[in-house]
Amino acid sequence: MHLLVTGFEPFGNDQFNASGEAVRLVPDKADGHRITKAILPVSFQRSGEVLAALLQDHQPDALICVGEAGGRDEISLEVQGANVDDARIPDNDGAQPVKQSIVRGGEDYRPATLDPEIILKALHQAGHGAYLSEDAGRFVCNRIAYLAYGQKVPALFIHVPALRPEGQKATVGAETDNREAALKAQPRTSCTLPELAEALTVVLASLADQMK
Repeated sequence: MHLLVTGFEPFGNDQFNASGEAVRLVPDKADGHRITKAILPVSFQRSGEVLAALLQDHQPDALICVGEAGGRDEISLEVQGANVDDARIPDNDGAQPVKQSIVRGGEDYRPATLDPEIILKALHQAGHGAYLSEDAGRFVCNRIAYLAYGQKVPALFIHVPALRPEGQKATVGAETDNREAALKAQPRTSCTLPELAEALTVVLASLADQMK
């Protein structure tokens, strides 16, 4: 089985993105299954284009997309993506859409096409804090979740806490939740980067079991 896992590049004024760094630490194989890792741009326009190209080039059996969420201190599995771009801050290209549809005439919400309940159970059994989320925000993460859930390949979007190396503070990442919550959110986390990578490896093993 071939699994595609994506994270994101840093954005805003930050030089670190926990999703991209955790994805880089994921092994190239898990339980004998091949894993392709890639980093998406934090761009409303280019992120979907890059994801589509990756799916075309690699033809994976399943897709896991990972983003970071400031204000969340556990892994969150996104059960749906919303058909709205509504940016609190500009993306890395300077774009800042306000209440724009991702797909004109598309469904208001698209559900995850991999079972998040099974993955949640696997994470809990492995000792990782995680929960199901119904709000992927309205920034680029949500856009990718919505687009991923419309692909033929089964997919799930996962948010990890916006952790940073010692001495650094996340100034972005609160884009995950609605505007009011984002403005109040304070990035926080008690986990480490290796723990996030371990959790993603658990996800991939659980995913492989789903796809058998």
